[in-house]
Amino acid sequence: MSFPRVALRPPLKRRCRLLGGLRCTAWLRACAPLGRGGGIASGVRGSCRYAWAIMESISVFDILKIGVGPSSSHTMGPWRAAQRFLDVCIARGVFASITSVTVHLFGSLAKTGKGHGTDFAVIMGLAGEDPVTCDVGQLPEIEKDVRARRRIGLRGAREIDFDPATQIVFHFAEVLAFHPNGLTFEATLANGEVVRETYFSVGGGFVVQEAQTQADERQRVRLPFPIEKAADLERYCEEQRASIPQIVMRNELMWRTQEQVREGLLQIWRAMRECVYRGCHTVGTLPGGLNVTRRAARLNHQLLGTANPLEGDSLGNTVPVVSDENVLAWMRAVRRDGQSTIAHTFQDTIKWVSTFALAVNEENAAFGRVVTAPTNGAAGVIPAVMMYAACFLQASDEQIIEFMLTAGEVGSLFKKGATISAAMGGCQAEIGVSSAMAAAGLAQIMGASPGQVQQAAEIAMEHHLGMTCDPIAGLVQIPCIERNTMGAIKAITAANIAVESDPTQAKVTLDGVIKTMWETAKDMQSKYKETAEGGLAVNISVSVSEC
Repeated sequence: MSFPRVALRPPLKRRCRLLGGLRCTAWLRACAPLGRGGGIASGVRGSCRYAWAIMESISVFDILKIGVGPSSSHTMGPWRAAQRFLDVCIARGVFASITSVTVHLFGSLAKTGKGHGTDFAVIMGLAGEDPVTCDVGQLPEIEKDVRARRRIGLRGAREIDFDPATQIVFHFAEVLAFHPNGLTFEATLANGEVVRETYFSVGGGFVVQEAQTQADERQRVRLPFPIEKAADLERYCEEQRASIPQIVMRNELMWRTQEQVREGLLQIWRAMRECVYRGCHTVGTLPGGLNVTRRAARLNHQLLGTANPLEGDSLGNTVPVVSDENVLAWMRAVRRDGQSTIAHTFQDTIKWVSTFALAVNEENAAFGRVVTAPTNGAAGVIPAVMMYAACFLQASDEQIIEFMLTAGEVGSLFKKGATISAAMGGCQAEIGVSSAMAAAGLAQIMGASPGQVQQAAEIAMEHHLGMTCDPIAGLVQIPCIERNTMGAIKAITAANIAVESDPTQAKVTLDGVIKTMWETAKDMQSKYKETAEGGLAVNISVSVSEC
């Protein structure tokens, strides 16, 4: 691989990385701003000649994406891995020769796989269902049919014998070296040969293979503003006299047109609102055996009933009709539009934010459609804060887009500098990161400077450092659901502190807290990393037969 020779500016004091994480001997230079002699956009003057190779290119749509609960790493990742494995078989021309498939789950995927629906996800991926487009309501029937008939239609077409009870193998005592979330697919062909591929679900729905990392695949896209550290982002903002979402948007244009970015983000926002709405109108008990009662619907009813009894929703057992008209009408009722004499109290606002977060994660626990943000276990934090902005700060669609661009970039920084996988870093990697993302997004639309936005993210993460992941019975329910309410409230607090602060006086930087989070993750005992072997998971007596 060759790189263009360019004029180099004085080096920054840190080394860059080539593809695959190999250290190079060049210093990473500060890049010239766009529009000054070509800059990064044309690959000349002012750009480090290794710039294209050293930084992972992550889109906001990689951090925020529509999927199915309850876990990004244990459900979405294995689902995508199953799809990729069949892609490999098709590419090798052996798909039509497959006679059987066996799936091996290792480490955290084995230990909490039942509670997180890993076996369910593998079945859906092999059966040809897609988490973005599938009819979520039909998935339980598909799984039930596969288990009852002990047969599966690969990609919905090629029928083979498949008994999940024996052909999805949980290796509880074995962990693969590359990452705690490993799984291997084996396809036996008609001639007796075996096709075998191993994948790793590294958090947030990202799936990699040891020989080809996610960073390798993303280097096909050359960003005008490659960002590895928060300091890079702040420098670009200063040089370009631009806001964080403006810089992020320019990078996004390397993948999509501006209109596609806008429409894509608004589609995600629509999916978030619909998820909140469903959760706020659905009662019952969550699946899995813990018998956790949904609370968001009752809170929604009580809060609306306090303002106007006519707006109170009846608590029936029917699935709510989700439409733009119904969702927007409900949001107007939450805002108390037309009721100017009835102001929201601080207590009301806190209850609503908590209700929004509970609603999302109750839907997530029920295998509903959610937005991974940046994980499923933490999927309620960002929508709750965005709903707060829309309902109580009257945020416009343009501000919502700015929120998401900002939050997405902060999530990308944590993925590059630390982890967004609870199996690697505990719950600080999920709730902590989502809270930092939400704090940054909220600060942005509250008028914060780039420095204040980063300070908001830092404050939020600083007060999640060391948080463990200890799901009771391996289910994404206790303490996961309530933790989303805490992450949302902390994000709002962090944003409000940051917009009234001078970031130049801050003692801890965003880069500093990301580095600290990663060091804390490495020091954390494995029993606190999504294994259900420590913390609340072992101190709360439960009996869940299927786990």
